[in-house]
Parts: sequence; C-alpha cells; structure tokens
Amino acid sequence: MYPDTESAKMLEAPHLLRPFNPQDLSAVIEINRVCLPENYSPYFFMEVFKSCPEAFIVAETSAKVAGYIMCRVEFGFSDTRRFRMARKGHIVSVAVLPEYRRQGIGRELVEAALRALAGNGAEECFLEVRTVNEEAVRLYKQMTFEITRTITHYYHDGADAYLMSIKLTRP
Repeated sequence: MYPDTESAKMLEAPHLLRPFNPQDLSAVIEINRVCLPENYSPYFFMEVFKSCPEAFIVAETSAKVAGYIMCRVEFGFSDTRRFRMARKGHIVSVAVLPEYRRQGIGRELVEAALRALAGNGAEECFLEVRTVNEEAVRLYKQMTFEITRTITHYYHDGADAYLMSIKLTRP
C-alpha cells in the first residue's frame, strides 16, 4: 500500500522529510496561507502537533520548509466498515508551496503520515478535500483512498468536500 521508509527519508535530492518542530511554525503558517483558503491559528497548529507529533511532518528543500502535513488520531464511527467504531487517522491539512509541486513531495508526505498514523494504532485514515480540487482527488485515488461521501457546504466559502478514506495496515 505504501512503501516502508523512514520518516526522514531523502526524496529526489534535495528534498528531505523530517518531523515538525516548533521552530517550523511560522514557515508552516506561511505555507498554509499561500496554498489554502482555510487558515488556522498558531494555537491550532500546536494543538494538532501535541496530539500526534509523529504525524506532523515537514518537507525541507535547501534548508527551507517547502511543505507540511499535520494529522491527529480520533475515535469514532468507521468510514470503511459499517456500524463499527475505529481509531481513525485524520489528515487535517497538507500543502506544498507552488514552486515545489509535481516533485512527489505531497505523495511522500501523505505516505509518511499514513505510516505514522498506523504506528499510533489508527485502523483507517480520512481527509476532506474540495470536490473541485481534481489534482488532489486524483492523487488520493492513486493512493487507494476512496470517496466515502460528499459533504455539502463543508468549507467557509460554501464549497463542497469529499470525505476520502483508506484502510491502514499496522507496521
């Protein structure tokens, strides 16, 4: 499903995936501001980090943070198995600066996060993505995420989202 690699894996040089640390906060906030219409407070980023630090990962290029993914583990009704409760990884946010896209960084961030979430006991993972974000939807489908349902008016601007889910295997 996803390759077994370390979280500090070298991508096609000179990209490096590594754990987020609080000194990265301003860079992550800036990436979020540039790439996504949904912006979060510094407090929110740090709360997600504290809840699951293993699944808050940054991609670094030439000592610059070029992308990030932040996740948490939740408990609730399964998105992949009917009428069952599950520990679920939630990809809260993932973004890569425009000048670093199409280099595999987004895929690598998601793969690393899925491994971290499975290592934290998550049985499945879900995310929300704008229905009009065809490139992201296509990537997630290639990674075997499935569209579970459409959430109407999910975003602040009234846009709809797909809830996409994937089963995880423990390491």
